[in-house]
Amino acid sequence: WYISQQVPQFEDVKFEAASILSELFCQQNLVDSAKPLLRKAIQISQQTPYWHCRLLFQLASNFTHFEKDLVSACDLLGVGAEYARVVGSEYTRALFLLSKGMLLLMERKLAEVHPLLTLCGTIVENWQGNPIQKESLRVFFLVLQVTHYLDAGQVKSVKPCLKQLQQCIQTISTLHDDEILPSNPADLFHWLPKEHMCVLVYLVTVMHSMQAGYLEKAQKYTDKALMQLEKLKMLDCSPILSTFQVILLEHIIMCRLVTGHKATALQEGLYCISVNCMDNAEAQFTTALRLYSLLERINPDHNFPVSSHCLRAAAFYIRGLLSFFQGRYNEAKRFLRETLKMSNAEDLNRLTACSLVLLGHIFYVLGNHRESNNMVVPAMQLASKIPDMSVQLWSSALLKDLNKSLGNTMDAHEAAQMHQNFSQQLLQDHIAACSLPEHNLISV
Repeated sequence: WYISQQVPQFEDVKFEAASILSELFCQQNLVDSAKPLLRKAIQISQQTPYWHCRLLFQLASNFTHFEKDLVSACDLLGVGAEYARVVGSEYTRALFLLSKGMLLLMERKLAEVHPLLTLCGTIVENWQGNPIQKESLRVFFLVLQVTHYLDAGQVKSVKPCLKQLQQCIQTISTLHDDEILPSNPADLFHWLPKEHMCVLVYLVTVMHSMQAGYLEKAQKYTDKALMQLEKLKMLDCSPILSTFQVILLEHIIMCRLVTGHKATALQEGLYCISVNCMDNAEAQFTTALRLYSLLERINPDHNFPVSSHCLRAAAFYIRGLLSFFQGRYNEAKRFLRETLKMSNAEDLNRLTACSLVLLGHIFYVLGNHRESNNMVVPAMQLASKIPDMSVQLWSSALLKDLNKSLGNTMDAHEAAQMHQNFSQQLLQDHIAACSLPEHNLISV
């Protein structure tokens, strides 16, 4: 790096040396030494578009990963986007802007995300160039759009974007990877290999299926993604693959717990709760939540701190559950009806099923058996579609008591048999889980 600065017309060596030296500093936790080096290289590389853009990306990455300074990283990406526009590279301008949009989503600056994504959408659609580069830009753009919707809990509204994303990855998989060198050196970048993009699309599909309560679909796509990851990891040690794997495993573990397969759910904290090892669960979550005061502070009617549709609907359900346990049934009904309205609007099926069965329980306690039945029957149908074993167990117990009160002996017997079957399945799974050697991990 120091020698090459004295040699004219030696830009590639000079800037590659700066880039590698900066990486070495970061690996040794000498981030403060890497920053001035990269800033100096950025300052003197403005006549070399490829290296100027690459060094800007690298410094923004350092701010993001090592210092968690997303504001500085966003500023640098904004500088990069403007530079790319000036040197006539709309492709790399889009990469800078999409990267900035990703960081703004991480910072939850949602008011800035929307206009930025709108601009990116226009740039991506208007750019004419290498088909694989264009489609990879579209995947990046659509992944951000889908995660933006999911972060807001808009599970139904996201469906058109998700469908576009899935079609886009199918298009990419049919394109050949023939190396076509762009005429503009600033265009010599690529977001992700198409194999990585394929796993990422599986991942966001799993996230959507989990939020919507399509657990069998979530399991199917998780299995496909994990199989592809195993193949990729034999040839590729990229850290992002491990990140994808961890997120997929977290989702599949939640699926297993909901569908009554604890023996395959070995994520420690959630697993402890599911097998009633509450002392271990408390230790693993590291904090004993004072539940009552926490519940009292959850108030979706006033000053709710997040904009997520899904979380706000869940907050109404939590308040309804609290009011039910306190015997304030009219208040509970109001909260639960609000939950139903919001969950139906965005196809939040698990929340809908839980709200219906709890409303059914309230009407049963109040002696309104007809209305109780109108709630419990669709709750049972939806829970079996998900499938959610716990809600099915709850619904069948309520149906048994409800039919018994109405004098429907045959229906009561059928519901009792269903309840017995669900209880046996859950009990057998519980015993199987507790007998596994992995169960001992929760005491470590």
